[in-house]
Amino acid sequence: MTILAYLVLGIYILALSYIAIFCFLQLHLLIKYREGKRQNNGWVDPVPEDYAWPVVTIQLPIFNELYVTERLIDRIVQLDYPKDKLEIQILDDSNDETLEITKQKVVEYSNQGFDIKAVIRNNRKGYKAGALKEGLKSAKGEFIAIFDADFMPRRDFLRRIIPQFKDEKIGVVQTRWEHINEHYSLITRLQAFQLNVHFTVEQEGRYLSNYLLQFNGTAGIWRAETIADAGGWEADTLTEDLDLSYRAQLKGWKIKYMSEIGSPAELPSEIGGLKSQQYRWMKGGAETSKKLLKKVWNSNLSLEKKIHASSHLSASIIFIFVFVVGVFSVPVMFAIHFLSINTMLLSIFFLSLLSIIFVYYEANVRQEYSGGSYVKRFLKFILLFPLFLSLSMGLSLHNTVAIIQGLRGKKTPFVRTPKFDIKGISDTFEKKIYFNSGINWITFFEGVLAIYFMMAVIYELYNAQSSFLIYHLLLMFGFASIFYYSIRHHIGAKQ
Repeated sequence: MTILAYLVLGIYILALSYIAIFCFLQLHLLIKYREGKRQNNGWVDPVPEDYAWPVVTIQLPIFNELYVTERLIDRIVQLDYPKDKLEIQILDDSNDETLEITKQKVVEYSNQGFDIKAVIRNNRKGYKAGALKEGLKSAKGEFIAIFDADFMPRRDFLRRIIPQFKDEKIGVVQTRWEHINEHYSLITRLQAFQLNVHFTVEQEGRYLSNYLLQFNGTAGIWRAETIADAGGWEADTLTEDLDLSYRAQLKGWKIKYMSEIGSPAELPSEIGGLKSQQYRWMKGGAETSKKLLKKVWNSNLSLEKKIHASSHLSASIIFIFVFVVGVFSVPVMFAIHFLSINTMLLSIFFLSLLSIIFVYYEANVRQEYSGGSYVKRFLKFILLFPLFLSLSMGLSLHNTVAIIQGLRGKKTPFVRTPKFDIKGISDTFEKKIYFNSGINWITFFEGVLAIYFMMAVIYELYNAQSSFLIYHLLLMFGFASIFYYSIRHHIGAKQ
């Protein structure tokens, strides 16, 4: 019994240690971000009046996006850029009515003098990466701008970004995502809460520190030469954007991140869409880390850059350890009592939680992208942070399965995240095609885990044990919420 208790405690501490190291690296990134912000005045050289605007190809990869395709194309043709220097490629792999919308829009805007065409394939080989690669075969542009179907770039997007390529080593310029439906539901609010961290502390912190960062798959522009030099789009991972970003940087190209330019987009509004997006990001992240970590460590990057690149590439793997720590926390509670260990010895790991609190505070309170007064942003943070932790824990089983499949090399299709033109609380995704929030064995076990942690909470309350009580409450609420939304949206899809 003693050996088993020490074994359980050992696994728990090892997993907790991995999480702590990741959190401290995030804190270090926050420090570098703050240092970089103080040193960078954000000055951008004005564009000369006689600037020679280059040819730009805009690629719009689409697959069955009935509700947002027309909105996207209408927005793209409104971009303030010389018409004779603009090529628009609609990379439409759709097999539903979306394809007809695309064809109608191509005719409409071709008649208005736009160089716009549909690139239609009879299969989805390579999925998004395959569509982008196919479009490049006929692309005319020196630069390639990419927008997913739910994005709505502002009119001056190209005019503000193209001049940034005056540095010939810049291969990519990435902009910050904004959220047009952030206030739609708790699910969208928490997604925005996390993405704000990625597009401030993580992306800008890496850029200002000259670390490796990434193109986010959309709302950015590539130099066509960079894509070719880095080996082109490859479909052997579900995160083709992260993959090509790293291959390009390892070839010596730079990525410029412009946080001052926001690109509005739609967040997944229902649990099925969120899960499919998380699955793609988690599995793809694991696949890309497996593919590129060795190349990173064999490169001539500094040790500091290699460490942060490794943390970035393997970021998804943190969910495995979050899941292990959560599940093992219940037997550990009994093991600590059996071994008469003072739980204060584990309090050092509380510092890692403080690190993450500082990171999320910086992105969601100190930064003013979401608007509102400081007091309003702070109160919102106090409410959302524990909910974010809870639902992140609730997604840990789902994400762990995706990560393990990625590390094992299991091949799965590119499951897109459908969008429903959701902007305000009066909009709905129910009774629309694509809305099919299915349930599977993972959903069943999410419900089981909610009961598992509920029993732990009941035991702790009955026996007046408080060491793990708050943690188990968060786990119970997280798994119960994910289970509830999965069932609720599944029923909504069937009605």
